[in-house]
Amino acid sequence: MTAGRPGHAAGPEGPDAHGAYGTDGAFVAAVDGLADPLNDPLPGGHTSPWFRSDTVPAAEPATRSAAPSSYETGYAPRQELHQAPPQGPQQPQGAPNEWYDPAGYQRDWYGPQEPSGRRASAGPVPSAGPVGPIAPAEEPAPASASAPAAPGLRPEARTEVMPRIPAEPEPGPGALPEPDPMPAPAPGGRAERRRAAKARGRRRPGPPDQKAAPAAAAPMSRVEARRAARAAKDSPAVIASRAVGEVFISLGVLMLLFVTYQLWWTNIRADQIAGKETNRIQDSWANDDRKPGVFAPGEGFAIMHIPQLDVVAPIAEGIDKEKVLDRGMIGHYGEGSLKTAMPSDKQGNFSVAGHRNTHGEPFRYINKLKPGDPIVVETRDAYYTYEMTGILPQTSPSNVSVIEPIPVGSGFTKPGRYLTLTTCTPEFTSTYRLIVWGKMVDERPRSEGKPDALVG
Repeated sequence: MTAGRPGHAAGPEGPDAHGAYGTDGAFVAAVDGLADPLNDPLPGGHTSPWFRSDTVPAAEPATRSAAPSSYETGYAPRQELHQAPPQGPQQPQGAPNEWYDPAGYQRDWYGPQEPSGRRASAGPVPSAGPVGPIAPAEEPAPASASAPAAPGLRPEARTEVMPRIPAEPEPGPGALPEPDPMPAPAPGGRAERRRAAKARGRRRPGPPDQKAAPAAAAPMSRVEARRAARAAKDSPAVIASRAVGEVFISLGVLMLLFVTYQLWWTNIRADQIAGKETNRIQDSWANDDRKPGVFAPGEGFAIMHIPQLDVVAPIAEGIDKEKVLDRGMIGHYGEGSLKTAMPSDKQGNFSVAGHRNTHGEPFRYINKLKPGDPIVVETRDAYYTYEMTGILPQTSPSNVSVIEPIPVGSGFTKPGRYLTLTTCTPEFTSTYRLIVWGKMVDERPRSEGKPDALVG
């Protein structure tokens, strides 16, 4: 802000002859020099929030008094006066100047700016409001040659003359207008300009995605609907493949159930039946219901103990699969051409058979017996103890010579009291037969108690 120089008087026609700016076109040049996008004062109006009409000083006479006026003190509200302040209402400490300062506001808002070279002077541009004297266009002189300071102000508090902003010259005919470095302000008020500035960084809504919202399919005719229905039906090949798949799945389930039955349930059921038969035989011996003689097929008459394998199984007459072997019992070869001796006979080969897998599997681990392992046959009257002597790992099912009175391949050469155990091999098959032989080493009446092989 620049205070009016002392001695600068109004023109010959007064301060309002050519407007408040003193020369023709000065107002237009001042408006063009504002360059303020937020406040665009109109002629005769004051949009600055700092403007107060009651503080605008009147025109000064040509000659000024030595005492400072309120007009001069208003330019330096923060400066300390050498003399007492004038009486009356004073401006609050730290308040801005009384009216709008376009050059100061532009400097505070946009920072220091150099005068553009394309702007030419169109007349003197005032740095203050429309009222008051206009500062000349010449550069300010040094402190020694400057105008006399206002009375009562300190030398360092003297305000310097602000440089005028030259007006933009009119472009000549045929000349292209130069681009304005400052963006054009958005129309409307400050709030609308802020919204427009925020909207520049946002993504503009584009056209809707065609894939996201496909157009509705046109209705089909009756013929097209029939064709679509026929196409949706399964072909005979698909139906047949589904049927075959269901059959295979059913067969797989049945096979799984069968294997579970063979490997698990048959053993449980056979152990139950064999246990009941063992208890029945022991009860009959205790009650002396009958005397030794010829036993009926499937009738239990003895109990076999294999301590090394923890086997206790009843011995029944015959080798019938359903009546004897599948019931978890050991069968005695006692019928037809396969008839063998009994343990009580003075010589002969007591031959028996049993399952190696499933249905109680009493002979599953007889291949683990070693020479000298005891095998005890308990009857109504005595305990007959045999010792394992040899094993034949594999032979044909039709080889019946292994159960002869002097078994072939056992190593025995003369008649005696022998034991032969037969079962299927390999495991879970009946392709071959596994043979284990033994020789009687002890006969002990029941009245004398159990043999050492069962007591230990």
